[in-house]
Amino acid sequence: MIRYSTATRPTLYFYGVTTTKSSIMKVFPAWAAQLGLKDAMIKGVDFPLHAPATDYREAVEFLKHDPLSLGALVTTHKIDLYNACRNQFDEIDVHARFMGETSCLSKRAGKLVCHAKDPISSGLTLDGFLPERHFERTGGELFSMGAGGSTIAITWHLMQKSRGADRPSRVVVSNRSPARLAEVRRIHRELGAGVPVDYVLAPKSADNDAVVANLRPGSLIINATGLGKDSPGSPLSNAVQFPENGIVWDLNYRGDLRFLDQARAQASQRNLHIQDGWTYFLHGWTQVIAEVFHIDIPTSGPAFDALSEIAIGAAKG
Repeated sequence: MIRYSTATRPTLYFYGVTTTKSSIMKVFPAWAAQLGLKDAMIKGVDFPLHAPATDYREAVEFLKHDPLSLGALVTTHKIDLYNACRNQFDEIDVHARFMGETSCLSKRAGKLVCHAKDPISSGLTLDGFLPERHFERTGGELFSMGAGGSTIAITWHLMQKSRGADRPSRVVVSNRSPARLAEVRRIHRELGAGVPVDYVLAPKSADNDAVVANLRPGSLIINATGLGKDSPGSPLSNAVQFPENGIVWDLNYRGDLRFLDQARAQASQRNLHIQDGWTYFLHGWTQVIAEVFHIDIPTSGPAFDALSEIAIGAAKG
């Protein structure tokens, strides 16, 4: 049982699995000083994977009524917490309601507000590293392993009709849970983007290997499973064969990062572009901090670059 105590300073909570291992515990105090958030602090709260609904509800109830507990970033538990606590939120933003998940809780005018920030933070990250008009030029596909909130947000961003021809020629989502795949299918159906999507039940790494083997050159392959961070391993086996000129993105930046090692082993031979989760980490946290503390934080340019440098220095310290 988690014990909650009244906050004596403006507090941002981090609802995760192994929060003490996250760089944010060192980074946040340095950011707070840079951003002028006097006396602000961060506090991690660890839940087991797929914790009982009562555990999530207790955390949200405390947050809602404790005056100096200002908000929370939610990772790993985005869908489970949303499902357990949706009737505790006073407001739910359009992304959270559509995607059925929350990555941010904040307070506004005495109301507890539920947000889904992943569509914004994943979009900023993707647009930062994808070559210009990448899918339009290459005809590449998107394969995202994991059917949680991050995959929902990433596919939502890349399937938008406003992107015109610069969308994946096909999207593939894999997961070990039929129920999660059904939920992603429902969301994609409501989106009505017109991009072909395959949903693959993948209880074994060989199932994901088979998908990767059939991807077109230039495809984007994403590890959105949590494997390599929340638990060790990779959704792929060492026998996997990445597509030529592929882009490989691991949403993790810490852990055993076996998925990244598998990609690096083929980087030269297959001409792979490899991206870890550090920039996604930066955008994910700065979007939440801006919302919780009601401040403006740039998403690019010198001020954002300064926060990145501060984070790198603090994480190594």
